[in-house]
Amino acid sequence: MGISLSFLGAVGTVTGSKYLIEIDGARVLLDCGLFQGFKQLRLRNWAPLPVAAKSIDAVVLTHAHLDHSGYIPLLVKKGFRGPIYCTEGTRELCAILLPDSGYLQEKDAEFANRHGFSKHRPALPLYDQADAEAALERFSAVPFDTERTVADGLSARFLPAGHILGAAIVELSCAGRRLVFSGDLGRPNSATMLDPTPIASADYLVVESTYGDRLHERRDPEEALAEVINRTAARGGTILIPSFAVGRAQTLLYHLQRLKAAKRIPDLPMYLDSPMAIDATELFCRHAEEHRLSQHQAEVACRVARYVREPQESKALDREAMPKIIISASGMATGGRVLHHLKRFAPDPRNTILFAGFQAGGTRGAAMTSGAERVKIHGEYVPVRAEVDNLHMLSAHADADEIMGWLGKFERAPRMTFVTHGEPAASDALRHRIEEELGWPCTVPEYREETELA
Repeated sequence: MGISLSFLGAVGTVTGSKYLIEIDGARVLLDCGLFQGFKQLRLRNWAPLPVAAKSIDAVVLTHAHLDHSGYIPLLVKKGFRGPIYCTEGTRELCAILLPDSGYLQEKDAEFANRHGFSKHRPALPLYDQADAEAALERFSAVPFDTERTVADGLSARFLPAGHILGAAIVELSCAGRRLVFSGDLGRPNSATMLDPTPIASADYLVVESTYGDRLHERRDPEEALAEVINRTAARGGTILIPSFAVGRAQTLLYHLQRLKAAKRIPDLPMYLDSPMAIDATELFCRHAEEHRLSQHQAEVACRVARYVREPQESKALDREAMPKIIISASGMATGGRVLHHLKRFAPDPRNTILFAGFQAGGTRGAAMTSGAERVKIHGEYVPVRAEVDNLHMLSAHADADEIMGWLGKFERAPRMTFVTHGEPAASDALRHRIEEELGWPCTVPEYREETELA
């Protein structure tokens, strides 16, 4: 029984996660994410898939972040009619993220057409909100640690990965062989999320390498947050935090609530300005079984900021000169309301733009954290005179040592380990460590590479 594995994304980049497993005519797509960052990557979202969408029998999702799930509405639009298997947390989060993604693409296209800065006439969304809502009908939730047949001869099991609500390490079993996909590994001893599940064995392993070449700063995140906030408040500035709506926003609220309660920061007004992040935060409070916080702790943390849902209320934040803290999606400043806030706050040296995690190459976040003096937003260049910082210790991704610690719990070496979901330097650095420290056979696959699994 022949099995092939094709890498259709998340190689040479941290986005566009897609792995195609083919076994005796059955086709299953593991993750179905959007490419983000550099234009040449984003153009892949518009290019035809190497396989016809209608020929895919099922999709299995590790978690809900758009670089793993955001292509699903387009896949369905192109003819996919199979089931989409994931955990309940992932299904609920996708019900928030995917329609929001379609809505934002519609609005971005309308804005580009109205202001005439797009090279396309007319600018069109990749998919719209209706496409996303239609795709949600295909989702089927599977409990953690429960084996489910997903195609002829192929079953899947979801194990907690930490990272965000619903995130899973996925074990695929077929013909007596076990393929393990790490998805995005969470961090051991996270303030909010559970540790990633140890895995004893796998015949083949696909492991992420987002931070494969670096370590997170071993510093108290609350101390770092307090320093930035106090420094900015002292000069009468606003702290704008571009944040991933799912996971990072909730962790930030937890730390900010603790700092405020301990009076370690000024009593500045705080705003969570993202309908998607608000919905994800309410979901976080309902799923206390999937994180370290008690129901009470989660609810207290979620109440520390004022929720901003309406566009007019969001715009009012830019007109208000009073120092404040604004948490607004997206985490790499690629779209959404945070762009309007950046246009207002980035030119003023009293303010701080505070990122809180990995910034993929080609994003505004990567440019700003690398010292860019201006960034392009809505067709015009905006000067960056505000302080810019990035608190990597708040990342929900395991760093290089933490990935190696998770790998070290395997009782035997996989036949082959594929290192993916990383920039080239990060993936190769992790490959080198796996070969040198564990003695495992290991490779970094190329985009669209296909390999036969014996």
